[in-house]
Amino acid sequence: MINKLLALITGQSTTQQHIDAHRQLIRTEARIGGQVFGPIPDNRRREFFCLDKNTWIWHEEWSEDNGQRQSRTTRYDVRPTGILKAQNNGTYHMISAEEAENLYGAARVYKERVLSELYGVAA
Repeated sequence: MINKLLALITGQSTTQQHIDAHRQLIRTEARIGGQVFGPIPDNRRREFFCLDKNTWIWHEEWSEDNGQRQSRTTRYDVRPTGILKAQNNGTYHMISAEEAENLYGAARVYKERVLSELYGVAA
């Protein structure tokens, strides 16, 4: 009943409300995740998040000295045989054991911080 009332008030279907809520959670998780690697300089935007059970995204934007904006998006796809990585929609390649350990550590810290800061749950 409450969902129907909300849909009437907002003009959105319950499905659209769920989609919008999920997107907002991902954005908030990405912002928290971007801080996993330390303070973010003023001229940068950094995001790190779990897109789904097998996909991690690292995105960063910054300004060059000449004012030109740059960005890099790194996608990690976790597979049973290893972790594949692609940057800026380039070709996938397997990552090294060292990079996999670094990703695992970052994912662990991300999970702890997101659970604590966003969902109020101790990890």
